[in-house]
Amino acid sequence: MSITAAPARRPLHLSVDECVDHIIEAFGRDIRFGMPLGLGKPVPLINALYRRVKADASLHLTIFTALSLEKPTWGGELERRFLQPFVERVWAGVPDLEFMRDLRRGGLPPNVRVHEIFFKAGAYRQEAAMQRDHICSNYTHVVRDCTINGNAVFAHIVARRETADGGVHYSASCNADTSLKTLRSFAEDQRQGEKRLRIAMVNPELPFMYGDAEVDGSMYDIVIDTPEGDYKLFSTPRLPVADADYLIGLHASALVKDGGTLQIGIGALGDAVAYALRLRHLDNAQYRQVLDATGIAARHGALIDRVGGTEPFQRGLYGSTEMLVDGFLQLYKSGITKRRVYQHAGIQALVNQGVVRDEHIPADVIDRLLEQELIPPYLARKDFEALQRHGVLREHLRWEDGEIVDGDERFSALIDRPANRQRLARCLGPALKNGVVLTGGFFIGPNDFYQTLRDMPEQERRLFEMTGVEVANQLYGEERLRALQRKDGRFCNTAMKATLLGNLVSDGYDDGWVVSGVGGQYNFVAMAHALPDARLVMMVKSTRHEGDRVLSNIVYNYGHVTIPRHLRDLVVTEYGIADLRGKSDQEVIMAMLAVTDSRFQDELLAEAKRHQKLPVGFVIPDAWRRNTPERLTEALEGFKRDGSFPPFPFGSEFSRVEMALAAALKALKSAVALKDPAELAALARQLPAQPPAGILPMLERMQLATASGPEELHLQRRTMLALRLAGMM
Repeated sequence: MSITAAPARRPLHLSVDECVDHIIEAFGRDIRFGMPLGLGKPVPLINALYRRVKADASLHLTIFTALSLEKPTWGGELERRFLQPFVERVWAGVPDLEFMRDLRRGGLPPNVRVHEIFFKAGAYRQEAAMQRDHICSNYTHVVRDCTINGNAVFAHIVARRETADGGVHYSASCNADTSLKTLRSFAEDQRQGEKRLRIAMVNPELPFMYGDAEVDGSMYDIVIDTPEGDYKLFSTPRLPVADADYLIGLHASALVKDGGTLQIGIGALGDAVAYALRLRHLDNAQYRQVLDATGIAARHGALIDRVGGTEPFQRGLYGSTEMLVDGFLQLYKSGITKRRVYQHAGIQALVNQGVVRDEHIPADVIDRLLEQELIPPYLARKDFEALQRHGVLREHLRWEDGEIVDGDERFSALIDRPANRQRLARCLGPALKNGVVLTGGFFIGPNDFYQTLRDMPEQERRLFEMTGVEVANQLYGEERLRALQRKDGRFCNTAMKATLLGNLVSDGYDDGWVVSGVGGQYNFVAMAHALPDARLVMMVKSTRHEGDRVLSNIVYNYGHVTIPRHLRDLVVTEYGIADLRGKSDQEVIMAMLAVTDSRFQDELLAEAKRHQKLPVGFVIPDAWRRNTPERLTEALEGFKRDGSFPPFPFGSEFSRVEMALAAALKALKSAVALKDPAELAALARQLPAQPPAGILPMLERMQLATASGPEELHLQRRTMLALRLAGMM
């Protein structure tokens, strides 16, 4: 098959090695190969291609991708004993990306280059080549920017299902995000005579997801549907949620309006928001107690009443998100992610108005749609089929030559005439259908997240539609529909730093070092300002630790900005909510000081006064002076004793023993960095000669219950010291 053939032709079915041969034959010595971020990479294929290029210096491979996933690695022997059994258990059967393995071991060969659009946070601090070759691109511009750089091969993993008529459909599943746009773009390029290659590798582990993610096999030039693609998906175990995370999540949860729209991200902050929303819904009395105990209700009650709420979710939320994360499934299981939206602006408008409730179709629905000009007076075929697809019209009806056919009866589709409209009213369906509770672009999560999706019946899985970022991340194209669907949007994003004037820093530092990438953050920021009832909720931890120092993440000014201050809105730290929208510089600075850790307020205040942004006589109120970690810990302590706000609110891949060991080893690492070596040596000498019975399970997990030889004895004593430092013995 010619790779410039029309898309309607059936794809070649090849093995991995045959596909590599085909790529090299088609593109010669300069291969420019694109893959999705995260989970969607066809690992066996890129590994085979990489090995071929690595062994042949005459070939050159350029890889365009993002978020290349790696299993945890370890430094010393103590770390190995803790991590290796965990890695072998959690990632058994997950193949490594060989180009990443070589990168970590000393660098890529000179004939291989990797352009990552988005990094795993902090992954490439020491990798100069990755820093140099990073392409800073907005998520919705990624396909364009990779094409500019010559990307001509695209490959990803897909799910496969057979259709009722004996055909085969594929699903971009975990990575509809940039895949769909790339497939369409490549198809158009092929029609113009350009060399392009579209490759699908079937992975049976992928849940088959619907929406735009479902594509016909004609979208591919090559399909690899062999046992080589049957491997376990890479999982991202849940991270522990700290007190500061929980406080940020609590503040954010009170800004979410019932019946509205939600975006949250991956990681501890996303889990904290989801946990707080679940608490609000399932145990509202305790939720309100927590808001009172932490001072959130007293300090921000007026803002919460205006912007969000504290009541349980009667109408529920719709997820409009770049990433379908585990937190959304937790909210779905809790009965929160349940507001259905429809791909029809007229129907969605009536749902928003309350004309259509609980999916029941009222008898006057056609009249309502016509009165508000939500459907045309003449139903063309596409208008008819859209109403039928959403259940407004019954399935057995047909549209033929401008007429609607109901069994033996036919009448004109010109429904502005009363007689035709009355006949159509007798053809209404009983209830709306094909609504969705979430729209997302990609997903990645823990192993049980994948299993939950796989176990869902098809109709339930259809509630979670996957689509491209050009739909998920922005309004362009169908602004009216998307604005109706995404009503009362609360787009929760994360930043590393914020300035007193409202600039936000999310992707890198002022020395040029890239921490992660812009991703789709700007899209959701812009959407929060474009939609009349939406708000941006930017979450920032107020402080960070670097060695033995505590530093403020709220700074007066910074030499790198991801989101400029004219797009400021709501900034949430563990200490409160700063409502910055429409505020003057003086008001913005005051609001930011109110949510800054008290240890840094005076320095920032002096800087603001030095630049004449605050009056000389301004004094920080006493209420703001209580922004301390100790106060937050105290506020949550009683609830934590009763079992609320656990380290892993939605479960963990770690066993209880492993959780204890992880905390102990973290305490040891911190102590080595901060304490005087003589002090640590003195603490070690105070340890009992024999391990107490209570810590034997931890020592057994580290294979140190009995020590054979001086080296193991040393490791045993180090583990005991770690447990002592963590208060476990």
